Amino acid sequence: MTTSAIPTKKPIRKALAYGVHLFTATGAVWGFLTLLAIWEQNIKLAIIYIIIAMFVDGFDGMLARWVDVKTYAKGIDGALLDNIIDYLTYVVVAALLLIKVPNLLPAGFEMAGALSILLTSGYWFAQADAKTDDHFFKGFPCYWNFLVLYMMVLKLNPWINLAVLVICNILIFVPVKYVYPSRTVRLRRLTLVLTYIYGAVGVWALLQYPDVPVWVMWASFVYIAYYLVLSLLHTVEAKGSYAN
Repeated sequence: MTTSAIPTKKPIRKALAYGVHLFTATGAVWGFLTLLAIWEQNIKLAIIYIIIAMFVDGFDGMLARWVDVKTYAKGIDGALLDNIIDYLTYVVVAALLLIKVPNLLPAGFEMAGALSILLTSGYWFAQADAKTDDHFFKGFPCYWNFLVLYMMVLKLNPWINLAVLVICNILIFVPVKYVYPSRTVRLRRLTLVLTYIYGAVGVWALLQYPDVPVWVMWASFVYIAYYLVLSLLHTVEAKGSYAN
């Protein structure tokens, strides 16, 4: 009975595994629809597509590990697929927003800003150890869509936005180990709870664009500070272990 059950289970597991890859691939659809919405100046719709793309990116890895895609869909490189889609949704989308949304950067710097993140992010994604073996991001992990959304909501001076953009471009080349929230070990439960709260509150706020409660965005910096401190702590400890 056990022997006859194995063949019937394997096709189901394979179907689930390839289904997860298909779910990941839908991120490209949402990224493309986001670009169309930005081009048509429908920023509210673009934000909805960005949120959906983030949802896909937030859960596809968890689903992939759950159904064991490396065993049951090993003909597809899920990491490569994920990187292709992340470059589209986190980088290309952000670059177009910098050009199409007024007053994010100083006049005349929009194209330079967009091209800069396209180039530095190309370097980041091409690194063999951009995602380290112990599940960290090495260097600023190209969260450009988050950064640009903050620019849109906070409406800071364009020169401040430009300075932040330049700093983040530089940080791509600085080997800080940024936390991968869903795969961290230290303070895992706390990190996941804070990440889910940050995501839920952020989605609620962004869905109200352009009337986003600005205090919510400022309050979210508590999570960002926690994330940066935890990342720096891991980086310092890693350097200490190498020194020993």
